[in-house]
Amino acid sequence: MIQLHRGHIFHISGSPTVEGAADALVSLPDGVLAIDDAGVVAFCGEFDALPQHLHGGDVHDHRPGFLLPGFIDTHVHFPQIYAGDAYGGGQLLEWLDLCVFPSESRLADPEFAAHAAAAFCARRIATGTTAAMVFGSAFPHAQDALFAETQRTGLRLVSGRGIQTTGPESAAALITSEDDAITLTRDEIDRWHGADTGDVDTALLHVAVVPRFSLAVTAETLKNLGELYDSVRGRGVYFHSHLNENNRPGTGEVATTLERYQVQSYLDTYDGKFLPGSEVGGKSFLGPRAILAHSVHCQDSELARMAETGTSIAHCPTSQQFLGSGTMPWKRTVAAGVNIAIGSDFGGGDEFLLSRVLGDAFKVHISEEGDSALSLHPAELLFTGTLAGARALDMENRIGNLDAGKEADFLVVDPAGWPALGSLINFGTRSPDPILARDQTLFGLLMAMREPAISHVYVQGRRVST
Repeated sequence: MIQLHRGHIFHISGSPTVEGAADALVSLPDGVLAIDDAGVVAFCGEFDALPQHLHGGDVHDHRPGFLLPGFIDTHVHFPQIYAGDAYGGGQLLEWLDLCVFPSESRLADPEFAAHAAAAFCARRIATGTTAAMVFGSAFPHAQDALFAETQRTGLRLVSGRGIQTTGPESAAALITSEDDAITLTRDEIDRWHGADTGDVDTALLHVAVVPRFSLAVTAETLKNLGELYDSVRGRGVYFHSHLNENNRPGTGEVATTLERYQVQSYLDTYDGKFLPGSEVGGKSFLGPRAILAHSVHCQDSELARMAETGTSIAHCPTSQQFLGSGTMPWKRTVAAGVNIAIGSDFGGGDEFLLSRVLGDAFKVHISEEGDSALSLHPAELLFTGTLAGARALDMENRIGNLDAGKEADFLVVDPAGWPALGSLINFGTRSPDPILARDQTLFGLLMAMREPAISHVYVQGRRVST
């Protein structure tokens, strides 16, 4: 039976870059999404243009609500689900030591880990995050709970256990031996990568190799993980970590990484060039299924290398403000040709709902200094939270917009569920220019949306719930 979902549809059609998002923006005030039995979009267009052979389906009339592609979070921390309000009196490295390592260590208790996995998936559903690159727990039983709960709810997941082989005393429970780091990572790949369908091209569950960051591992870890990743890259396994997040003079993450490894750039440590002088010591992790979070303080050579290899950035403006890390330079990064997707970085960030994180992106980039400042177009924001994320996950052929042939991941936004949004949509001032009025409506929707307004969430055409 064909499903017909009727409402005001917004999405970015085709396969543009962020600079072409405004031209690719589709707005259908009386739109319809037709979904076949396989959970694939059979038609997306004006209701009056619905092909005759699709008439008679099961109709879900969401008017005056909105239909948007599912949000895609390219950087979020599962074991920090209860750390979103963590105050440590300092920036990144102090915050990790005082707040995050102790919080993540609590997942050593299997019962607590199962509770955290259920809470994490429930928050994803509540916020319309249908797909996510998830920084995982160090504990295999916690990762098993996360994958099992994700499979039960029907969400999409890419995740890998957070790998640490060195660190402060506060991280002792999270640290493994060099051998165990490889064994546990290999076991997770074999157990969960594509486990739901047995085929990574159709699966909802995927695994990533996830060293916390270069300061949490050794050169030996990077060498051994690189060899492991090189052996499984052809199976569609992902790579994920942090890059150039905090550059406080002298003691920040970037300066400390360069000093410890004696390399020319932070990115070199992930590009196989982690020996002193940036000499090659192993395999590169970079490529189309690699996502590096933050990238606030990148050298031009690092951005060029990411663009060359197809490595994406998970831009996390909320956490960058929370931890005093600075602002990823938007114009410079886009000009380098790197794909930029959005990341909540919940834990480091205090906001799970990606439309609010996109709102922070708008605010920080309009506030950049001098000629670097820009007002992001609402379509660029929507692109960054949807299609760019699909591109970062190398799933653009499957998800990211509502084009015919894509898998039907979408959310329904009911303005009545959040009265402030309803008032803005119903009574907000709109330009007599229909294009600008369209953009104003989308902008208002993204800025004023809150969790209660997200009434339904679908993955592959199936409604997901806790």
